[in-house]
Amino acid sequence: MPKLYIQPLTFAPSPQAVEGPDDMPGAIRLAGTMCYARDFALIVRSNAGDVQSRQIFAAPDVAAALARLPDPLIEDGERQWSNLRMAHPALELSFADGTGRTIRLDQPQVMGILNVTPDSFSDGGTFDDDVATAVSRGVDMLEAGAAIIDIGGESTRPGATTIWEGDEIRRVIPAVERLANGGAAVSIDTRKAAVMEAALEAGARIINDVSGLQYDPRSAQVAADSGCPVIIMHAPGKGDDLHAGAKYQNIALDVFDALRDRRDAALKAGVKRDNIVLDPGIGFGKSVAENLALINALPLFHALGQPLLLGVSRKRFIGALSNEAPADRRLGGSLAVATMALDMGVHILRVHDAAETVQAMRVWRGLRDGALTDFSQLAP
Repeated sequence: MPKLYIQPLTFAPSPQAVEGPDDMPGAIRLAGTMCYARDFALIVRSNAGDVQSRQIFAAPDVAAALARLPDPLIEDGERQWSNLRMAHPALELSFADGTGRTIRLDQPQVMGILNVTPDSFSDGGTFDDDVATAVSRGVDMLEAGAAIIDIGGESTRPGATTIWEGDEIRRVIPAVERLANGGAAVSIDTRKAAVMEAALEAGARIINDVSGLQYDPRSAQVAADSGCPVIIMHAPGKGDDLHAGAKYQNIALDVFDALRDRRDAALKAGVKRDNIVLDPGIGFGKSVAENLALINALPLFHALGQPLLLGVSRKRFIGALSNEAPADRRLGGSLAVATMALDMGVHILRVHDAAETVQAMRVWRGLRDGALTDFSQLAP
């Protein structure tokens, strides 16, 4: 059967900035964020992967646009339209001592990256075997305004060697324990079920699996049993090399389909719908052109009905667009993409430079708050 996609195309600064017919809102609030989408593309794709049709409609005209679809696609169209307008509930984290943490998704959040590896592409070796320095870095990011600290013990850069789970556990657990005991919301960045279990026991309360719960046959069940939020990322490789096997007909639609499949597999395994966050996997088995196309298509992924996380910080495509700037000199490019992602309703930004990103995010939010006041209605 053909597949349907609804892609937000244009945005308004506020809901009252654009009126529809009969005083209807001319824009919808996108995925419960501070972004308002006005015009949309309704895309139909054949089983062979070709785009068969593409029609543009404004928000007030959705009913008429969906009515023109073939009958088998109308129900999915209504579901995606509902997903685009869905206000996502907060991520609820429960701790062993009975306390909890709420991470709201009606405003953007920052996840700080803490790599305790010797070979990460950006900061490899900085915190390896130095728990005190790693924890201090995590505390600095929390104090700067990061909501989550994402701790990883295995590099997944192209060409990186897969490590034994015991070594990965040895690397991550000391930092997880100390930060979690200090009250931090800790995410464990791993694709191995044993590492997930050890980190959850040590106090982590979010699982971030770059393989989309595909690498380890036990990981989906561990994620479901934990009751914790789970970040499912797209990567083309299903084995040790997550970058292998990349072949796309339409990068945005192909990743959309893949994430939908991985979300459905997680649901089938018992992961709760409200605990699933999706990540399009920028840089994983994707060329510079494909990364750029995927970033520009980010609003499309709200139609899946899950919160979105984006990790672009210091990635290679930024260097490619910046005279091959090394990883530690890609802050400007990282902030440019992060701000664009906020404009598209991304809920969580995964970054190395937490303080700078939080500052950019706060200024962005101030501008969004200011846009809610219609200056044309102010008294002279």
